[in-house]
Amino acid sequence: MKRLFIISLFIIISSCGSDEQKTKKNEIASKIKTTKEAPIIYKKRNFKDIKESGVLRVSTTYSATSYFLYRGKTMGFEYELLERFAEHLGVRLEIVVANDIDNLIPNLQSGKVDLMAHGLTVTNERKELINFSDYIYLTKQVLVQKKPNNWRSLKWSTLERSVIHDPMELLDDTVSVRAETSYRERLANLSSELGGTIHIDTLSGELTTDEIIKMVAEGKIKYTVADDNIAKIMASYYPILDIDVPISFSQRTAWATRKESTELLSELNKWLKKSKKNVDYYVIYNKYFKNKKDFKKRIKSSFYSINTNKISVYDELIKTESEKLGWDWRLVASLIYQESRFDPKAKSWAGAGGLMQIMPSTAKELGVPNRSDPKHSVQGGTKYLASLYNKFEEAEDETQRQKLAMASYNCGYYHVLDAQKLATKRGLDKDIWDGNVEKMILDLSHKKYFSDPVVNYGYVRGIEPYNYVSQIYERYSHYKEFIKE
Repeated sequence: MKRLFIISLFIIISSCGSDEQKTKKNEIASKIKTTKEAPIIYKKRNFKDIKESGVLRVSTTYSATSYFLYRGKTMGFEYELLERFAEHLGVRLEIVVANDIDNLIPNLQSGKVDLMAHGLTVTNERKELINFSDYIYLTKQVLVQKKPNNWRSLKWSTLERSVIHDPMELLDDTVSVRAETSYRERLANLSSELGGTIHIDTLSGELTTDEIIKMVAEGKIKYTVADDNIAKIMASYYPILDIDVPISFSQRTAWATRKESTELLSELNKWLKKSKKNVDYYVIYNKYFKNKKDFKKRIKSSFYSINTNKISVYDELIKTESEKLGWDWRLVASLIYQESRFDPKAKSWAGAGGLMQIMPSTAKELGVPNRSDPKHSVQGGTKYLASLYNKFEEAEDETQRQKLAMASYNCGYYHVLDAQKLATKRGLDKDIWDGNVEKMILDLSHKKYFSDPVVNYGYVRGIEPYNYVSQIYERYSHYKEFIKE
């Protein structure tokens, strides 16, 4: 989506509808008319299209509360709720990250995504552009400011004088916020209400709220505005922050659909209503906005994707062995997470052990001396993957060949071979896992099919390799979003 087209779709004006803001809108519109860049055209899918495709496309942001990676696990308040909503619909979740928050509404309106899942404040101006869901949570906006560096040693009275306590004190001062946000809108309205001027320093839409709050803590900017739930969790890590000055009343934050997506909106609202009656919904909220201990642990970690470009402590080892295998190391890392959650001491009920959960007999064949040793395990596991991959040389598509190899890694090559034979017998493509061999591996759980004359190795609990491959590739898609080469 071209930048100018994005701007045309996402104009947020204050509730006062001032002449100045209308003039700004007209100026931007006039600029758009002169551009020669054609916008990308997406098909705007309805609820039926989503169900038939089996995929729900959602735009959210990459932040400390919405969507991130921690120790190889995809996490986030929006992400966890979206997983449950996609499961409710019976579809797969596909995340489209809006690297600039200004892209959220344009991504939705253009048809690039079906749903916008980020806690945007519900405003009348935004309601003209999109349909908001029932509220996800209630919050209010607060001023974020920094206490003096020596605040712990100050007398209470001195500390009190060092920070402001009333929005009135912001007049003729400067507050830094992103341009196209309800924070800027609120500051503009507050200026009008107070009969003065609060100067607004506009920041890039690529900055997340938590990154901007960190800038205040580090003294890079003087003030910002944030939703109180985000401000509180950030202040638990940066106690030098003061977040006690409210600048708005309680506000609703919600997800959104396009105006015409009434069926999807109705389904979302029904799901939200039902979910809010369950403890799980509030457990997820508390996990990201109230659990200060876990938040502090995450934000200090080297394996928190917002801090570093790492998945695990074994990244360099995985990269080295993946290069020999010829696979993207992030795909191999996703498989290892699936096997052991990066725990070299992990053991399964069947006797598999180590990072790549190698069976004792397989370890002996591969010459793996110590399955609990990370280096031995990854070297042996990737060597085994290579041997399985080579057995499917007739598969021309690289991804399908990898999936066949990974399914074999999970349930055994000969069970996958049986599934291929069944696929051929039933007119399916034996060299395509998706929608072909995966269907047959599921059927091998039923006597009618594992008793078929072409099947030599009998019953297999097909749901295990089916989910195994699916979950590895889903996680891999997240790893590619978070971890750049």
